[in-house]
Amino acid sequence: MHPPSVRSERLVSPTGRGYLQLESHPAGCFRGVELMRAQVPAPDAPPARRPTALVIGSSAGYGLASTITGLVRYGIDGVGIGWERAAGQRSASAGWYRTIAAATIARDLRSNFVFRNADAFADSTKSETLDLLEERFGGVDYLIYSVAAPRRTDPRTGITHQSVLKPLGEPHTTRNLEFADDGTALLRDVTVEPATEAEKAATVRVMGGEDWSRWVTALAGRGLLRDGFRTVALSYIGSPLTSAIYRAGTIGAAKEHLESTAVTLDALLAGFGGRALVSVNGAVISQALTAVPGIPLYVCLLRGVLGDRFPSPVEQSLQLWEQLTADRPDVDERGRIRLDRWELSAAVQATMAERWRSVTPATLTELADVPWFRTQFRALYGFDVPGVDYAVPVATDLPWPGSPAR
Repeated sequence: MHPPSVRSERLVSPTGRGYLQLESHPAGCFRGVELMRAQVPAPDAPPARRPTALVIGSSAGYGLASTITGLVRYGIDGVGIGWERAAGQRSASAGWYRTIAAATIARDLRSNFVFRNADAFADSTKSETLDLLEERFGGVDYLIYSVAAPRRTDPRTGITHQSVLKPLGEPHTTRNLEFADDGTALLRDVTVEPATEAEKAATVRVMGGEDWSRWVTALAGRGLLRDGFRTVALSYIGSPLTSAIYRAGTIGAAKEHLESTAVTLDALLAGFGGRALVSVNGAVISQALTAVPGIPLYVCLLRGVLGDRFPSPVEQSLQLWEQLTADRPDVDERGRIRLDRWELSAAVQATMAERWRSVTPATLTELADVPWFRTQFRALYGFDVPGVDYAVPVATDLPWPGSPAR
């Protein structure tokens, strides 16, 4: 998989500090997507009919993994939506390059899958996407909602809501894994002040189920839901070790709203023989989760416990598609698909609790897989990916798939 030749080429190196990275490497992002594709087994037989999927958040994390899995194993057509930055003085965002690579997979597989670079929260994006779905496909079988955003402008009010990652009720101090400029791993205590009620409400407006519900009701209003339509929103619960800032914090309040939205949508879809579900996925290294204090250390320790048994996003996405396409999805008592049982098993969490209590700067490399974590994090931006020669200049100003070359 090679990028098209556009404008001049240059060397691209990591730029930024800590978990804030400002440059992405096109060839590394391309190669990373190739490696994801290699994890997906070919279908047992060609599908009798290509299902149509709408993936919101298709350029990163589980949304990207679900898109690649759907293309390779389930033969999907449809639309993927991401919101990524084009190249300027710096490279484009990593999701921009990953989308080019995913579009190449779709083309190789002769899939009619279109990628849009647009704000999924905007009514204009919904209207234009529904027009495209109606014109090209006539209906939708699956909607995967995988959005992690710092802010959302409500198109009905024009108000921009800002999400925060804070505990509720009282301050919380946790240890976090950070990296010095030379790559040295550091343990730091981080104290986060509690959110106000306004901050909690704003986080729910950004990360809750409101926008997911608007997508589903818009599809229903246009008559685009096929019989048996299924939609899933991706969520995370995580460990009690990180719950004060995550599940018991502002983001947890948003996830609770997402789950209550699923109940409402599930009742709406019953008339189509459809389902609305929440999938509780396991931990992963993503651009969103590394922003949560305590999560980087937790994931690093979790890899130390599990080693190669730590499932990749693609492996979890394969399980997600199995549940989406099953006659009767395997759900818990609250109707949620649970892909996190490997993480929250009693044995794993008991070992994690012991390591969390005992980890110090002196024992960090013994108890946690620091090299793996740093490599995986840098790979999010296309660096440290095996098989890429970073001494070779690359073109960074590449067009979004389907748009004319500049």
